[in-house]
Amino acid sequence: MNTSTPSQPQSPPIDQSSSPQARPHQQSDMLREQPKEVELLILGAGWTATFLVPLLEKENLSYAATTTTGRDNTIPFKFNPDSGSAEPYKTLPKAKTILITFPLTGKGPSKVITGLYRSVHGAKNHWIQLGHTGIFNQLPDSYSDDDSPYDKSNERAIAEDELRALGGTSLNLSGLYGGTRVPRSWLPRLGQSKDDVRKRGAVHFIHGEDVARAIVASHRHPTPGKRWILADLRVYDWYDLILSFSAMAEGEESAQEEETRQQFAKWVGELMLEEDVRALPREMDKLGRKLDSRGFWKEHGIWPRHQRLG
Repeated sequence: MNTSTPSQPQSPPIDQSSSPQARPHQQSDMLREQPKEVELLILGAGWTATFLVPLLEKENLSYAATTTTGRDNTIPFKFNPDSGSAEPYKTLPKAKTILITFPLTGKGPSKVITGLYRSVHGAKNHWIQLGHTGIFNQLPDSYSDDDSPYDKSNERAIAEDELRALGGTSLNLSGLYGGTRVPRSWLPRLGQSKDDVRKRGAVHFIHGEDVARAIVASHRHPTPGKRWILADLRVYDWYDLILSFSAMAEGEESAQEEETRQQFAKWVGELMLEEDVRALPREMDKLGRKLDSRGFWKEHGIWPRHQRLG
């Protein structure tokens, strides 16, 4: 789910929304008969659903999911923030929790989508919006937690605040990985020069399985009005990761890709000499913006299953 490119060093842009390339868990019986009432409704069955759907089935939680096209036996639904018609919402089931995986922006959309759905299915429901941690850029040399200052002018933050005011919850995700998202393949997105690498400090990640676990935990234990940071409790150093990824990629990909990775490793080595970095990872005070993600896990009594980037 991170669709922006924040100014502070963090992971490359990651789309949290539904997309043609991100398909739900393949299953022959998925939503062939659309239920009229479910525990969880997924609005936008993209990458997140590939982890969430299997967990819901394992936990025996009823669910339904939408896509814009209705592919894989999902419900066809496309949110139009400019429409006041409740007709499209009549095809959706009544749900205890509604998960929005696609980004809402600015004032208005959160009120529209919740208002129209509730006009059809009633107001007894809890809403979860997947957001991104790029809004926590107000403390560049310190830790940001769930209650830290954030960029209130950010269009997605504005929409999240509107949803929270309506009793919803915002789960702000750090760098997403797992399944088709392979972090070592992101090196070319970091930049084209040593100076680009020089700007990279701290980065945070969370595995798709832990995102799914967090969503289920939020469904079972709603926290209306709350914004949570979701990460795996670690702070990663981009310099350290670049060297690790370069080693992991040896012999696995094309000669050009291998050359790119070794170039990045060379830049890191040169930067360590120039900046007098004796060993990796660098000291925490050298990494810039960092996230304290303990709050969500403590509140819900669970901890990340993927506690280190693999």
